[in-house]
Formats: sequence, C-alpha cells, structure tokens
Amino acid sequence: MPHADSLILTLVGGFVLAFVFGMLAHRLKLSPLVGYLVAGVIVGPYTGGFVADTELAPQLAEIGVILLMFGVGLHFSPKDLMQVRKVAIPGALVQIAVATVLGWGLGRFVLGQGDVEALLMGFALSVASTVVLLRALEERRQVKGEIGRIAVGWLIVEDLVIVIALVMLPMILVPPGTQTDFAALGTDVGLTLLKVVLFVVGMLVVGGKVIPWLLIRIAHTKSRELFTLGVLAIALGIAWLAYFLFHSFALGAFLAGLVMNASPLGHNAAERSLPLRDAFAVLFFVSVGMLFDPMIVVRQPWAVLGVLGIVIVGKSVAALVITKTFKLDRPTGFTVAASLAQIGEFSFILAALGVSLKILPGEGHELILSGALISIVLNPLIFNALNKLLARREAAKAPVEPIVQELPEDLAGHALVVGYGRVGMELSKLLVKRGIPMVVVEEDADRVAHARKAGLLAVRGNATFEAVLE
Repeated sequence: MPHADSLILTLVGGFVLAFVFGMLAHRLKLSPLVGYLVAGVIVGPYTGGFVADTELAPQLAEIGVILLMFGVGLHFSPKDLMQVRKVAIPGALVQIAVATVLGWGLGRFVLGQGDVEALLMGFALSVASTVVLLRALEERRQVKGEIGRIAVGWLIVEDLVIVIALVMLPMILVPPGTQTDFAALGTDVGLTLLKVVLFVVGMLVVGGKVIPWLLIRIAHTKSRELFTLGVLAIALGIAWLAYFLFHSFALGAFLAGLVMNASPLGHNAAERSLPLRDAFAVLFFVSVGMLFDPMIVVRQPWAVLGVLGIVIVGKSVAALVITKTFKLDRPTGFTVAASLAQIGEFSFILAALGVSLKILPGEGHELILSGALISIVLNPLIFNALNKLLARREAAKAPVEPIVQELPEDLAGHALVVGYGRVGMELSKLLVKRGIPMVVVEEDADRVAHARKAGLLAVRGNATFEAVLE
C-alpha cells in the first residue's frame, strides 16, 4: 500500500465497512459494536482481500481511547455514584475480584499460562462495556430508575478501577524471564503515584477554575468551530500532558472530561465533542477487530467456552449473590447481572496493553476478543430471556396486587399514558388541561408515587403484561 494514501484508505475502509456492518447488526437487533468489530476482522490481516494499515490503525485507535475516556469523564457524576455507593462500590470490587480469580484459574490450570498472564486475562474479563450497558438500559427505559442508577454506578466504579490500572500496570508488569528489581520498582511506583496525585489535585483545583473560565471566554466568541476546537484541544492537550508525566492518555482524558462536566458549559462541551468521539470510537473497535483471528474459535473451542462461562455465568452469579447480600429485590439483581454479562472497550484496552508489554500472548488476546464479540451478541438475548422470566414471575404473583390505588369502577373511555418520564408528564398535563380522564402505567415506584402526588390515577406495572392492563 503506498504510504501517501494509507491514511485515507484506512479511514474509508474502516468507516464504510463499520457503517455497513453496524447497520446490519442493528437490523438483527444486536449492538452496533458487533458490526464494528466484524468490519475490523474483514479488513484485518487474518482474512483475505483489502488489509488496512496495521501500524496506522492502532494510532487512530489511541485517539479513540482518549475520546472514549473523555466521554466517560464528561458523563461521570460523583453525586449519582454517592447515591448508590453502599452497593456499587463493594459490589463492583468483589465482582472484579471474583472474575479475575476465575480467569486466573482458567488461564493457569486449563490453558497453561503463567500467573501474570492468567491474572491479566482474568482482569480483562472482569469489566463490562459501558456502551453496551447503557444501550440495554435505554431500551428498557431504566437509565434514570433505581436499577439504572445501581448498574451505572457499578460500571463507574469499574471504570475508575481500570483508569488506575492503566496507570499502574505498565510499571508493575514485566515480561516473563525479566529480572525484577523490587527496590527500583517501588521507587518508580511511588514516584508515579506522587505524580498522579499532584496531577489530579492540580486538575481538580487549578483546572477546575481555569478550564471553565477558558470555555466561557471561547463561548463569548460565538463561534461554533472555535468552541468545538477548544474542547478537543483541551481534551487532547491534557491527555498528552498525562502521557508525558506518567504514560497514561486515559487518566488525563478522564480528568479533562470530569472538569468540563462540572463547568456551566459542560453539557455544551459534551454535545460538541460527541460526533468526533463517536467517529474515533468506531475506529477503535475496528482496530480491535483487526487483531482478532476468527480461527481461534475452531482451534480452541473449549477455551472460548471457558471464557464465555466466566463472562456470562461467573460474573452474573457473583452479581446475583452480591445484590442478594445487600437485600435488593430480584428484578434489580437479575437486571444488574444481565448488564454485566458482557465485556467490551476496557477489556480491549487491557488486552492491547498486555500485548504491547509482551505479557499477554496472542492466544490470550484472541480469547478475550472472542469472549467480547460473542458476549455482546448474546447480551440482547439474555435480556430477552430476563424479560420473559420476570413477566412469568409477575404474572404468577398477580402483578395487579402492588397497585394499591383502587381505580373507579365507572372509569371508562379513558386514555392510557404508558410511562411517567418527561414526555409522560407533559402528556398528562395536556390531558388534564383538556379534561380527558386517564390512567398512568409506570414500572418505577418513585414515578408512580410522583404521579399519584400530582392527583393522577397511577398503576405500577409493565404495560406489556396483560394482567396489568386488565
């Protein structure tokens, strides 16, 4: 491939195929991430036909990682995390530990890996994809409810653990056979931790004042282009500074997003950066797919099944035990468990880090990718099975029972408002103003209470269940 057009061909091939297979995945009711990964497999070196530039693609993917972490910071809410901290923090930490140990056992005793490689593989299998989780919750309209807050808070803790790990692992992990100087290692870790602490404090204190001021100054120019450019320049500049100090683009990008999120123009910054974040995130997933050899499924089917067992069964069982320990209801426990039964972007980042440090063999990297691909494909099916299970349970327990509020016997000709979110509230106000009788059907207990407080007739339940509508 001529050097002069390698960038253009890589971008065209990546974007066009990602769009085609992303649309196909969407039509099949799968996550578009599956389509992006398949596009990467097609343009990768393990399949015939066009092969994208394997040196350029990882650099584009690095920009995708920076913008992904920037987006995580932009949407990170300490307030939301604190509301569910008693469940999310210990739950996420215990679940990560359980999955890491299971992965270590698979790698050490089944695949014959060393302890370090096996632990890194287990760690990569322990973290779920925020992108896949949010999509699943949005489809079920549970992002703003209690279940959504717990699941998202759980993922936020996992994200924070990964951010810290991405800083520390390059210093702690050494290739097999390398002599470790523990005194030098301790000095390096201590110095890096000091740099990280000073950088975080500086960003939160100094950056927390300078960046909002700078965004306001840029906004006063009334130029959309300058504001978008300013947001990207701040994100990439801070990420580069973090990389210069302690070799971590991820932490710098995360902190840049966190500081912008706290500014008055944080929402606008998120909106402006979204198209570029999405575009480079797609390239990140395409570049990951390029590294995947599909024949791993044929060569090591039992190893692939073992990885899937950890991701889908091991993590889900751990989540169910943890949620039951904290006395959460079964629907919440099952939803959290289903949300975690997949792996995604952070697993890819950890796997790529292991390969670059020559810790994780190519086989382990491919097993992680195969586990991610298959678990993302299966996740919607898991949620569909969960919906049917919860429907049967609600039907068996007479779901009309928790309604509490008696409906008038002469109620007839009324409208049915399904959902009492922002749109449902506005629609209800309009119906009240026009004197049209109605009943609100909502799953979330807080929203039902809010509707009843507003003087409306409200039923708690799922409108897709016949017993609720009767």
